[in-house]
Amino acid sequence: MDNPKKKGKTIDNKERIESCSRTTANFECNDIKDSRAKIDRIEDNSEITSNNKMHVVEKAEKELQLNASPNQLTINLQIDLVAAFLLFAGLVTRLYRLEEPRSIVFDELHYGKYVGLYMKQTYFFDSHPPLGKQLVSVAAYLAGFDGKFKFDRIGSEYTDLVPLFALRIVPALCGSLVLPTVYHLALELGLKQWSAAIAGLMLLFDNALLTQSRFILMESILIQFSLFGLLCVGKFRKIMDKPFTISWWIWLSLAAVNLTCALCVKYVGFYSLLLSLALIARDYWSLIPHKYLSTAVLYIHLLARLIVLITIPIFIYIGVFYVHLSILTKAGPHDSVMTSAFQASLEGGLASITKGQPLEVAHGSQITLRHTHGRACWLHSHNQVYPLRYPDNRGSSHQQQVTCYSFKDVNNWWIVKRPGIDGLVVSKPIEPIKHGDVIQLVHGISSRALNSHDVAAPMSPQNQEVSCYIDYNVSMPAQNLWRVDIINRDQTGPIWHTIQSQIRLIHVNTEQALKFSGRQLPDWGYNQHEIVADRIIEQPDTVWNVEEHRYTKSEDQKQRERELVGAEMIPLRATTLSFWEKFVELQTKMFFNAQEGQNSHMYSSDPLEWPLMTRGIAYWVSTESNAQVHLLGNIVVWYSGAISILTYSCLLVFYLMRRRRLCFDISDKEWNRFVGFGEVLLIGYLLHFLPFFFIERTLFLHHYLPAFVFKVLITSAVIDHLHYLIGTRLKWNLALYLYKLGIAAWIGSIIFVFKKFAVLSYGMTPLTVTEILKLRWRDTWDFIIHKT
Repeated sequence: MDNPKKKGKTIDNKERIESCSRTTANFECNDIKDSRAKIDRIEDNSEITSNNKMHVVEKAEKELQLNASPNQLTINLQIDLVAAFLLFAGLVTRLYRLEEPRSIVFDELHYGKYVGLYMKQTYFFDSHPPLGKQLVSVAAYLAGFDGKFKFDRIGSEYTDLVPLFALRIVPALCGSLVLPTVYHLALELGLKQWSAAIAGLMLLFDNALLTQSRFILMESILIQFSLFGLLCVGKFRKIMDKPFTISWWIWLSLAAVNLTCALCVKYVGFYSLLLSLALIARDYWSLIPHKYLSTAVLYIHLLARLIVLITIPIFIYIGVFYVHLSILTKAGPHDSVMTSAFQASLEGGLASITKGQPLEVAHGSQITLRHTHGRACWLHSHNQVYPLRYPDNRGSSHQQQVTCYSFKDVNNWWIVKRPGIDGLVVSKPIEPIKHGDVIQLVHGISSRALNSHDVAAPMSPQNQEVSCYIDYNVSMPAQNLWRVDIINRDQTGPIWHTIQSQIRLIHVNTEQALKFSGRQLPDWGYNQHEIVADRIIEQPDTVWNVEEHRYTKSEDQKQRERELVGAEMIPLRATTLSFWEKFVELQTKMFFNAQEGQNSHMYSSDPLEWPLMTRGIAYWVSTESNAQVHLLGNIVVWYSGAISILTYSCLLVFYLMRRRRLCFDISDKEWNRFVGFGEVLLIGYLLHFLPFFFIERTLFLHHYLPAFVFKVLITSAVIDHLHYLIGTRLKWNLALYLYKLGIAAWIGSIIFVFKKFAVLSYGMTPLTVTEILKLRWRDTWDFIIHKT
């Protein structure tokens, strides 16, 4: 018998639901609708007895009343046992004997060295942002690391003074947190709990991710920030139509923070940020057709998103580099990558040479001219001449070579000379060189003048050759006049200054600029870099600056040579650069000059080799036995992932073609879920994988790990979808039972392979030659074997 009071409450709540459909101000409407729908399903279920139905309806009515109460604040605390198990298992596997092997493993050589330089406040250059290294440095600092240990070579043993557990703890913790994060991300994408748990288990038992999480490496930190950022984006997307609530701001802000942190660990994090921005933009686009949202409200939506997604990333990115540059104030081993002004702003190093040198360049100044942007090299000459003919049968001027040399050398010195003055001694009073003045540059050791003429350059025949003039009396006159063009005179003034003035030297006869071409000369040029004159004047490679400077005091050439060889300055005052000047220069170097000096490596691999794990990487091998750390993934997980990507892609094409013919094989709910997997996971996989095909640098298997995580999630999504198809299309209990049995056997094989190859992840077990050969399941896996 119906309770009239309950019936009245239900009618009242229905009115609330109807009012929800007419307004967007009440953010509890969705919860009310969910509760009402639950009640309707209970009342329509004929399998529930009337007594039980009444009890369940009463419980649902209370939930409805709770959701309908606008002023009630509730806090629900839930513990997901699956997530807790994944976290616990991750901590056990990642932290187990973390200090072993107690030797430098692979890229710990670089990252450990960076941490040590942080401890000593010594400047270093790396092509990736510094956040990951800063997090490791914080742990090292708290553990009392002094940075004095020299990370000299892979395999060197750590001393007892190195707090190795603290150095490795941050990557290990992040590698553990990845597991519950992947699980919750899978749930957020619509996977069932069991299939989301499978995603976590695949990563738990993947040997490559385990290996990468146990050492001073950045990938686990990068992946954790990226995945948690995507999880926050998923949370935000579910409440995007509840604008400006506390949870709306929290999830959007957390997404921006974590995705920016991923970018600040490695630039690969940009792809996760790009994916998230695309998802948020797509969701905003879906709001535009809604008539209940006015134009003003839509603009407010857009503005709020832009404020969060622009200000937070900019603030964090700049803040990370502000900390980086504030700590690293002393000159270090990587100073030569930076400009002269940057080096001179550091304590020691170049500053000890340049602080006391004359400021104004004048007639008689002895200078070294540094290529300001790009490769660190100095204008150089030596007594050798260009060959009479090049291999392509072109002729040269056969005059003295002028090159760009990457090391400090006495042949880098030049003397500035005004054309109308015969001597080289600086006159009194000093007459500084100004913007627009015409000069000659006399090579300090050979006393020959810098020259250019209408002869093709050796490696860049489209440009003019630059030489030091030799009078062969063959009707080739000297063309050795150059005009000084100070390009930053708005900041430094019209006078040519040491360090600060950036100049171009324009050849007077041909109006071409002195340029570093970037091409390397062959053996006859001692493999130094080519200098040319280029008709395109305004380009970075034509910019130079004076680095070292002194005044000529003697007309005697031998005395000048002795002065140049023994040149040393007395420090007086420091050169200063603002944070923004340093920041802009560092970004330029990181973006445009990080590809220099990339060499092949015996364990490098191509992107096409990654999905099927054709090659691994030898990280470390014991000097006493065959115990070793080798980066290899779980072959069952990796191959299953490759098959799953192919399966998902084929199903997607199949469904699209069928739906084009109005054949709907799956429900709209499942279709939307299936497409949602693709727009996040498949696109995420391709974003993190395809760009490596266009990168010209040495690549390794560990570069694939961010894409690999998306492949694991796709695998779980395919398993989930196939379960749906078998359960709804075949409706055959035996097939479903066999499918579940197959999944259990497949998980068992993952655990078996993980256990078998764990010896290569931990590197603690001495192996015989036979045992290593038994692990070589592919001929391309190059394990290191000590013959005993």
